[in-house]
Amino acid sequence: MDFSQRIIAWQHQHGRHNLPWQTSRDPYRIWISEIMLQQTQVGTVIPYFERFIGRFPTIVQLARASEEEVLTYWAGLGYYARGRNLHRAAKIVVEQHAGVFPSAIDDILSLPGIGRSTAAAISAFAFGQRHAILDGNVKRVFARAFAIDGWTSDKKVEDRLWQLSESLLPRTGIEAYTQALMDLGAMVCTRSKPKCNQCPFVGDCMALRDNRVVELPVPRPRKPLPERSATLLVIRHGHDVLLKKRPAPGIWGGLWSLPEAEGELNAACMQLTGQAPTSIEKLAGFRHTFTHFHLAVQPIMLTLKKLPDITAEPGSIWMEINDAIEAAIPKPVKSILQVAAKC
Repeated sequence: MDFSQRIIAWQHQHGRHNLPWQTSRDPYRIWISEIMLQQTQVGTVIPYFERFIGRFPTIVQLARASEEEVLTYWAGLGYYARGRNLHRAAKIVVEQHAGVFPSAIDDILSLPGIGRSTAAAISAFAFGQRHAILDGNVKRVFARAFAIDGWTSDKKVEDRLWQLSESLLPRTGIEAYTQALMDLGAMVCTRSKPKCNQCPFVGDCMALRDNRVVELPVPRPRKPLPERSATLLVIRHGHDVLLKKRPAPGIWGGLWSLPEAEGELNAACMQLTGQAPTSIEKLAGFRHTFTHFHLAVQPIMLTLKKLPDITAEPGSIWMEINDAIEAAIPKPVKSILQVAAKC
């Protein structure tokens, strides 16, 4: 039995069959799940997926929603460009494909936020089309099973992995095979503490044979992440708090956030609200790590004597703090507001 047939047989017996997006071949649901699953684990995705589909059950309803509402239902999943791209892609499908998710692989690839592997997964699960995938889990499975040296995102190594992935495609059963690769990487051939004794390829895994399971795949060459800092202002009047919309693209792009202060706090408050604060309270600082840098966050709560008559500038809004906590805000900002709400 060859590699593909072996893991298909394993998937039928041990793989995942009851995930919310596996209940139909609806390309819309499959597309949403595949985007959410980029860089996010299944257990985290499930409640977000169900809530998102509950609010936007069709691609037309997603396209008609505002970006702010879409990001509100995305808030907490991170990598917010994914949510913005979903919204853009839904509009394109409505405008160019009459609201029907396209089946041609080139049309799928042309949509924002969809790369080669994601397009292949959608086409396999929704349309039964035979295309190779190569996400992080699959790279790890191949690197170990076939002893592929080098960092898997290096172009030469990645090209080799794509060639391997194409060569292993089964002639039939592409849906089960694609799911099997994903499940094998997520459930058995895990990054740490892989369950090699449960792997259908255990007798032929080259990394296991050569005692190289721990060292493969070769990790990304690491450079120390740069350190940045930011002072975030919780400007309050009673139960209301001032929020500012982050520019897109960029970190937290399109989300509501707390205004940042550079320099003296009284001057920053005057610039934002036209008045000096009546009190200043330092909240507990923390460190938040992004993909490319660490951010040391220092929240400062400033209290105003009266609510400004006019919002300082476009892109700013006063919102009741409990409503703000439920708005389209980044997770670290939500944590700050939850603390501030108790003060």
